[in-house]
Amino acid sequence: MNADERRFEVLRAIVADYVSTQEPVGSKALVDRHNLGVSSATVRNDMAALEEDGFIVQPHTSAGRVPTDKGYRMFVDRLHEIKPLTSAERRAIQNFLEGAVDLDDVMRRSVRLLAQLTRQVAVVQYPTLTRSTVRHVEVVTITPARLMLVLITNTGRVDQRMVDLGDVITDDDVARLRTVLNSAMAEKRLAEASAAVADLPEQAPADLRSALVRVSSVLIESLVEHPEERMVLGGTPNLTANFTDFPHSLRQVMEALEEQVVVLKLLAAARDARTVTVRIGVENEAEEMQTTSVVSTGYGSDGMVLGGLGVVGPTRMDYPGTMAAVRAVAAYVGEILDGR
Repeated sequence: MNADERRFEVLRAIVADYVSTQEPVGSKALVDRHNLGVSSATVRNDMAALEEDGFIVQPHTSAGRVPTDKGYRMFVDRLHEIKPLTSAERRAIQNFLEGAVDLDDVMRRSVRLLAQLTRQVAVVQYPTLTRSTVRHVEVVTITPARLMLVLITNTGRVDQRMVDLGDVITDDDVARLRTVLNSAMAEKRLAEASAAVADLPEQAPADLRSALVRVSSVLIESLVEHPEERMVLGGTPNLTANFTDFPHSLRQVMEALEEQVVVLKLLAAARDARTVTVRIGVENEAEEMQTTSVVSTGYGSDGMVLGGLGVVGPTRMDYPGTMAAVRAVAAYVGEILDGR
């Protein structure tokens, strides 16, 4: 083992101990707890070199050292592989998520599970409508002059809208409407479906034109994004436990999470369902998030990323375990949405 490799082992030991104990780590503790195979003097020299290079810092005089953002970054970058979850953990995740009854339930279960696995704040973004496709449009007669439209996307999102026609319509005409709408919209991305629906009244038979004008205007509204539904949070009480030493940071992070925009921007960057992204401290553009680390990835199916999920916590977190949990939950969310 050369000097660089040995110093990285010392850094890895410091990260492990600091995450575990939340206390600065001294050279004696490293020698006692870890089989580094070198003397205490060598460990002290390696710690001095790591400090000089900005990977660790001494928070107080006569105290041990703690990792810096740069130190955590080196640690994460040199994780050769994310440790897999046990078969029991994977089975528990699958069983818990497969019990969901609809998309809202999938989102709620996912965020609760991720918060429990990581003991951090979990964030799950609803499937982005612009990346979804229309699976089916159902038209249900409520009264002879009133219909209910049920728009179902490939991600399992169900949107119900009422349409007052202003005139009566027969069951045969309702069936014709259903056929026309599904022929125009099925399997199309929502933006394409919206354009197709807008053209329908001009192409429709004269006796259906009036009904299609009203139905089309309601459907187009359904195809527009609903920003208030974009994400769900879980495990916010974990913030209080994880930021006990940084009450000012806690307030800032809470405000950022409540505003949602900052977190959604972080999740929007998770475009690849195969890659777990880790942003550490100052790597987060938003100033209020610079005492945190954000571990995120995308979820989806058939190569299409539908949304993002991840966790927000202090820079002092169990990166290997958190990355494994984020990746596993994202994979199962993608599988479940694909099967709906």
